Formats: sequence, structure tokens, C-alpha cells
Amino acid sequence: MSHYRNSQKNTPALENLAVVFRLSSLGDVMLTTGVLEHWRRTRGLRFIFLTKADFLPLLSGHPAIERIIGIDQKRLRGSWLSVARELAQEFRDLLLIDLHGTLRSRTLSWLWSGRVVRYPKYSLERRLYMKWRQRSAEETLLSANVPQRYALAMDNTAPPADELLPMIKLSNEELDTARFMLEERKIRTPLVVLHPYATHPSKAWPREAWSTLAGLLWDMGWDWVAIGRDPNSFLREIDTTRDLTNITSLRQTCAVISHASAMVSGDSGPMHLANAVGTPVVALFGPTARVWGFYPQGPDDIILERPMSCRPCSLHGKRRSNCGEKCLTGITPQEVVKALLDL
Repeated sequence: MSHYRNSQKNTPALENLAVVFRLSSLGDVMLTTGVLEHWRRTRGLRFIFLTKADFLPLLSGHPAIERIIGIDQKRLRGSWLSVARELAQEFRDLLLIDLHGTLRSRTLSWLWSGRVVRYPKYSLERRLYMKWRQRSAEETLLSANVPQRYALAMDNTAPPADELLPMIKLSNEELDTARFMLEERKIRTPLVVLHPYATHPSKAWPREAWSTLAGLLWDMGWDWVAIGRDPNSFLREIDTTRDLTNITSLRQTCAVISHASAMVSGDSGPMHLANAVGTPVVALFGPTARVWGFYPQGPDDIILERPMSCRPCSLHGKRRSNCGEKCLTGITPQEVVKALLDL
């Protein structure tokens, strides 16, 4: 299939092979990785992973994944029905695990001749909680975070959250390359990685707060680097050497994070990359909240948030915050420094 980018290993027996479908954002895909490893350990399963082509590097080298099929954005937008038919035909004898639960994945499911399982998305509960703060909906949402919900596609009960942490397998060469890059830039330890960007403006901590934090880290004798993707790389104004925005690839970013003592991030995909390489996170949450299931779950992670009755005001932070972003602006750089010292 010319419109696929794929990575393939030797295929195991069909009874031990399943197809996983998850598109969407970097964080959503990253949160599947610990679940796949859980199923490999407990069920002996290996997987063909269907996702966006952009996310192929994240899944490379995963011990539970036999093959990754990246679907180009052009095909997703223009001719999904024909793509779904081809996929359903090629993998018709395999189990399909739908970890997306959207019209695209349901279209694929309708065409699939084999068995299909799907994770509980709790869409109704999310709406009930969002609109009326219904207590029973809140209890259901808090009973399982997103990786645990993914696991319920196959498991009768959700495994402990700390057994489903995201994972990415970096090579020694990738780790060495990141270390050499930091050394060449004379970046010292202890090192804090800053991810100051957000897809949605309401989830972005103020730029002046990030700048203040960078200065406080210097005062403490800690070094920092900024990572991520954004057309307006504002920390470069402070130090061009330490701003890696738009410079590192996904896997290079993960390798840089792995060399850090901690990471500071808002509610974002890179926050989960830190979990995947075992680096503690100080996570800043504003318009989104624990009920949505995206809080980092590392053993040393710290969540900074304000207990405001208007939170959460949206599912992904797409709408402007009801409090005028006070849920985020109320978090001070000094609080972040204290959290880093606690780590």
C-alpha cells in the first residue's frame, strides 16, 4: 500500500497477533504504549499498530509491536473509507482493538470481519460531568485514568495505574547523541527541561512566568533547556544555546528529557514523553482536570493546580477558560521551584 509508511518485524502466529487502532494526538498515542506492554506480559500478545504517520518514531523499538502502519494525513482526510476497506481486507483474520472510538475507527470496525473490542470512552459520563458536575459520572471518570480505560478493552478490571506507564525504547546511540549535544552547548546538571508551549492557548502558562522560572533556575545553580514545537520560540530571547524548540526530532527530544533531573510542562503530549523515559514531571494544570484521566502517573510526579469550582471548563482546553486563565496564572514560578526542590 503506497500510502502507508510501515515498519515490520517477523510476524508471530496469528493467534498471538492483534491490530491496534489509535490516531489523534501525540499524548493519546503515547498513553497506549504501557498498555500494549501490559498485554504482552499478561496475554502474550504482539501488535500491528495503525496510527498517524507522524507518530511512527514514537513506537519504534517497542517490545510489543511487530509492525507500525502510519497513515498519511491526506488519506485520512480524503478517502478514509477506501483506506479502511484495504486495512480490513489485509488484516481480516486478526483481532481489532479500537482505542480511539471515533467515526473513523467505527467505520473500520463495521468493515472488519474478525473480532473487535473497544475501550470504554465514557463519553456520556464526560458530558454529564462537564454540564452538571454529576457525582456518579465523576466517580466513574475518577475510577480509571486513560491508560486504565484503554486496558479495559481487554481486561475485566483495570490494572494499577503504575503498571501502565508510557514507555519508549531509546538506543544507546540516541542517548549518547543527546548527551553530546548537551555537552557541546555547555549545559550542566542538574538539568530541568521546560516545555512552555500548548496546542490550545487556554492551557498555556504565561510566557513571562516561564522566563521568570528560567531565571530562578539560574539563581539556584540549575540549568535548563526548552523543547517542543512552536512558531514563536520566546525563550530563545533569553538564551539561544538552551532553546531547542523546533530543533530536535521526537526521539531526540525524548533522549534529551531522559538526561534531565525533572521536566516542567503544562497538560501536553511531551509531559507523557517524560513519563515514558522515567523523568519526573512538575505538571501545570488549568482548564483541564484529573477527571479527564490525563494526569501523569510517575512515582515522583507533582501536579500544580488551583482548586477552582469552574475547573474543568473544557475537555481539551480548546475553549477560553471561564476564569480568564486564573487557574493557570495563579500558579507562580516560585511554586514550581519549590516543587522541583521537593523532587
